[in-house]
Amino acid sequence: MEKGNIKISMAVIRRLPKYRRYLEELLDKGIDRISSRELSKIIGFTASQIRQDLNNFGGFGQQGYGYNVAALYEEIGKILGLDNRYSTIIVGAGNLGQAIANYTNFEKSGFIPKAMFDINPRLIGLRIRDIEVMDSDKMEEYIKENNIDIGIICTNKERAQDVADQLIRSNIKGIWNFAPTDLDIPENVMTENVHLSESLYTLSFLLKHNSLE
Repeated sequence: MEKGNIKISMAVIRRLPKYRRYLEELLDKGIDRISSRELSKIIGFTASQIRQDLNNFGGFGQQGYGYNVAALYEEIGKILGLDNRYSTIIVGAGNLGQAIANYTNFEKSGFIPKAMFDINPRLIGLRIRDIEVMDSDKMEEYIKENNIDIGIICTNKERAQDVADQLIRSNIKGIWNFAPTDLDIPENVMTENVHLSESLYTLSFLLKHNSLE
């Protein structure tokens, strides 16, 4: 990613949500300001890393004062695009799709679920938190008519690429993929893959090698 003439690495971008989460906790505790050194003790990054990361976007801190917690929280939200609202659909109305539909924090952050889609006739017509499950055959038309920004794929891996192709044909802007497979996606469609099994297997590795030590 580039901001002006500065190229910002994905590693920095992936740290921003963590900054925002810890800043929200500080706000809940009524803390108004914090130094990079104090923040480093809480978040686990070095103070220099924090300053370097934030300087990519303007810095926001004042020498001798530190960071205004509320202002930094708001600015990071803007950097992450959370001052926008995104219309989303969920493809796959099984357990995972229903769990995402029921998670209201996404909606509070501006990701608004408009509809769900599935090929299972037993699921079509159901309403999950007032979100209707529709026939997947109607998905492309629905996306175009309702200006949907993000498609969330919660299908099995066998269906995932076909679903992604449908989303791409419908001019979707972003795909959040929970299917356990890598998708062939054009560069103009932003994609974030969430491989739950890989995360679990990493934990298994850590547990195994910790016990060996």
